[in-house]
Amino acid sequence: MPAINSFLEKIRSHRLLPLLMLALGALTPLCFAPFGLWPVALFTIGLAGELLRGHSPARTAWLGFCHGFGLWAYGASWLYVSIHDYGYTPPWLAIPMVGLVASVMGLFFALAGFVYARFRLDRAALLTLPALWIGGEWLRSWLLTGFPWLFTGYAFIDTPLAAYAPVLGVFGVSLIAVFSAQAVFRTLADRKSWPALAVAVALWITGLALQQVPWTQPTGEHLSVSIVQGNIPQESKWQLEWRDKTVDIYRELSKSEWGRDLVIWPEAAIPMFYHEAIPALMEMRENALVSHSAFVTGIPFMEVNERAQEFHIYNSILAEGEGSGLYFKQRLVPFGEYIPLEAWLRGTLPFFDMPMTSFTAGGPDQAPLQVQKMKLGPMICYEIAYPDLVRKIAGQSDVLATISNDGWFGNSIGPYQHFEMVRMRAKETGREVIRATNNGISAIIDSQGKVREHAPQFKRLVLRASVNGYRGLTPYVVLGNAPVLLLCALLLALGWRRRKTATV
Repeated sequence: MPAINSFLEKIRSHRLLPLLMLALGALTPLCFAPFGLWPVALFTIGLAGELLRGHSPARTAWLGFCHGFGLWAYGASWLYVSIHDYGYTPPWLAIPMVGLVASVMGLFFALAGFVYARFRLDRAALLTLPALWIGGEWLRSWLLTGFPWLFTGYAFIDTPLAAYAPVLGVFGVSLIAVFSAQAVFRTLADRKSWPALAVAVALWITGLALQQVPWTQPTGEHLSVSIVQGNIPQESKWQLEWRDKTVDIYRELSKSEWGRDLVIWPEAAIPMFYHEAIPALMEMRENALVSHSAFVTGIPFMEVNERAQEFHIYNSILAEGEGSGLYFKQRLVPFGEYIPLEAWLRGTLPFFDMPMTSFTAGGPDQAPLQVQKMKLGPMICYEIAYPDLVRKIAGQSDVLATISNDGWFGNSIGPYQHFEMVRMRAKETGREVIRATNNGISAIIDSQGKVREHAPQFKRLVLRASVNGYRGLTPYVVLGNAPVLLLCALLLALGWRRRKTATV
């Protein structure tokens, strides 16, 4: 299509192209929750991919950086709420700090762009760009502890592509989505690329068929669940005068819930260390035992080694009554639960001196909690964003539970993005998920990633629902990310071979 090709060529050579790439990146978060406009991703990623073709390595890296910066500057704008509203950092400094995060994440896109142009992989764009894109997402999930946010696949949780999640995980969904976006724009620019568009359509149709495959099966066991949402103000949560008041709020909300199979409180619902909360815990344990309920709560735990004269603090989940077990959070939030380069940063800004920012990570081989007759796979807040961690926990669990406190993000888009990730984890693992949060979104999510019951944000209430146990393992739980990474490597290898002659 000569007209479209000519138009694209003009844009590629325009001096304002970096600003356009920035704008396309900033538009992309509209595909995620709470907006849910997934076609936006097909447009912004597809057009960005076309505009990356035919530049020098340095310019392509710069254009990739601009796109990534735009994506993260708006997509992770909720960080401003944490840094400014609750970290007490002035706007003139909080805004550059969010910009610094966006810049660091933009470097992943810059690296992909440099490789793309340096090795002329744009000559086989339909093979190589999706692979490089997903390679960048995978790197972001673990490098320097990882920031596993804003993966393209999350936007497609309510489309046929979500059916690939139990097979290839969120990265597999991302791969097909990016390929589809590229196929649409490549076909618009060059009619000879229509076979790629046909493949993309076939993949979407196959997704419809995959939706009918029952990867896991109900065990026949179920739990009646009461999720207690205390809605404690974040600015008050760790104040000394609020400690007992917070426990009283949760105690009062739970009075009528004893007798349910599971009463669950959110992350750090008890804002004191385990050894300080023993009287309250003994009361909850007694209530649970008398009523044949399991009681699960988030609580900080201090472990003292007197011989070594040191102590460790853990963000933990405790099960009592008709339940047992203690889980220590494995993946900690940088600057939220621990301070990197603490010796240099501690004390320089109020943000680096927030309460409870000296946690220790728990070990990797922790057992699930036992709740009634079920094994409950525990995760705390940010951990649900790590696909590989969740699949390992799900492999030894009947049902998953994630407790969180999204109060740090206020009334921003952050909690909705976080909730969308929970839905994807349910779909990947074929397990139902209990989500208990301080101020929402508390919910029960079924094994297909659909929301069965949910509570509104910023309400003090109890959500009563039921959850079913599941057995069996999805292909993703068994194999993890290896298949999609091998597929990306294969696409890059094919692209490398075809780059001298291919124009697709």
